[in-house]
Amino acid sequence: MTARPMMGMTTAGVEMGERRRFRLSARLRILGWILALTSLAIVGALVLSRRLLFEQLDVEVNDHLEQEVDEITSLAGGRDPATGEPFGRDVAAIFDTFLRRNVPSDGEALYTFVDRRFYSGTPAPVRLGEEPAAGGRWAELTRPAHGELSTEAGRVRWLGSPLRDADGEVLGVFVVANFLRGERDEIADAINTGFVVAGAMLVVAALVGWLVAGRILRPIREVTNTARAISESDLSRRIAVEGDDEIAELARTFNAMVDRLETAFTTQRAFIDDAGHELRTPITIVRGHLELLGDDPDERRDAVALVTDELDRMSRIVDDLLLLAKLEHPELLRPQPLEVEPFTVELFAKAQRLENRRWRLTEAAAGTVVADEQRLTQAVMNLARNAVEHTDPQAEIKLGSAAFDREVRFWVADTGPGIAPDEQAAVFERFARAGNQRRRSDGAGLGLAIVRAVAEAHGGRVELYSRPGAGARFTIAIPTHPPKGV
Repeated sequence: MTARPMMGMTTAGVEMGERRRFRLSARLRILGWILALTSLAIVGALVLSRRLLFEQLDVEVNDHLEQEVDEITSLAGGRDPATGEPFGRDVAAIFDTFLRRNVPSDGEALYTFVDRRFYSGTPAPVRLGEEPAAGGRWAELTRPAHGELSTEAGRVRWLGSPLRDADGEVLGVFVVANFLRGERDEIADAINTGFVVAGAMLVVAALVGWLVAGRILRPIREVTNTARAISESDLSRRIAVEGDDEIAELARTFNAMVDRLETAFTTQRAFIDDAGHELRTPITIVRGHLELLGDDPDERRDAVALVTDELDRMSRIVDDLLLLAKLEHPELLRPQPLEVEPFTVELFAKAQRLENRRWRLTEAAAGTVVADEQRLTQAVMNLARNAVEHTDPQAEIKLGSAAFDREVRFWVADTGPGIAPDEQAAVFERFARAGNQRRRSDGAGLGLAIVRAVAEAHGGRVELYSRPGAGARFTIAIPTHPPKGV
């Protein structure tokens, strides 16, 4: 006995957990995309920066090497500052003068070679000029050369140039070398620092992205919670709309959907309540006569006539209720331009065929109104029929229309008993009948409710002016152009 409810609760809990995981996964997916794109952008920028910096370093190193060679070549063609005479073949003096005047840049070293032996140089992390592998090769240079070496101090880029006399004989060799590790290490440190900063930025971006994703998804969660809380008995919940973005549009669309659902359920409940209330009596009458139906032909004929009349009344009630339900959805109207004057004359002609009264057309206004001709005709005819039901034969009934800047009015005025002030608001309710009125029909009391529904469906209103003993004047006022959505 207890296992089945527990299984139901477990299933509901599983479904709730799956929905919760889905919401979290959506939030995580948003955060994941934010972090992935941010990481890709940062890593790409740092890698590109590293490559550009190394390329720039290579260009600068090569420029420095060539500059040193150009400077010593220029010096060799000048004079010895110690004697004031040209250097000539005194290559040692050239090297000594150059080394005294020039201070190497960071990571840079200068080497000189005379008679194919190391002569002198500047301090360096590795004494390359005295090593056979490097110095021996450089001392033998007979033409400009360049290259890179791998040493204990890292990669070394060098450029060597022999110095010649006027006859082209090699007097000595000058070599400038650059130890790349220091400058490369600086670039690497800068890039590594960039990665550390980027990591910190990603942490901040993750926190901010988590909050932003939660804020973005909050209306969606509200939609889910509101939808879960809505039931047939409570459709009043709505989502608070903030901003004017896609999420706000989703919330507004959801609220509009719930509005339509609430209207539909309200209409459905009203229809069921009204139909159940009003159809109960004719059904009881029909059932009672059928249960007591005998074998006498005359009795059968009378019973069939009564049952048919009650069934016809039930059919009229159902038709009127269905019409009221449709009128609560203005989008079901078919408005089109309508000339007021000929339309009023046509209404007057139709009213005259209802019953024998002294019908009078007081005014037919000129102008145009955008309205559903069929529904508007039905509303005015209901007013005319209501006037007939509350007046005696030969009583005067007036009908007319008036056009204004923003609205058009159609009215029906009778000389009946009138309506008490405290009953005037209730006559437009469904199945309402004023207490002091004498009706000449067995209608269900839906006629004036239909009139009000037609007017409101057009964005207008219905007005009543009446005093006991002085008749009643009903007016349908509708805007010249219906509001948007009608």
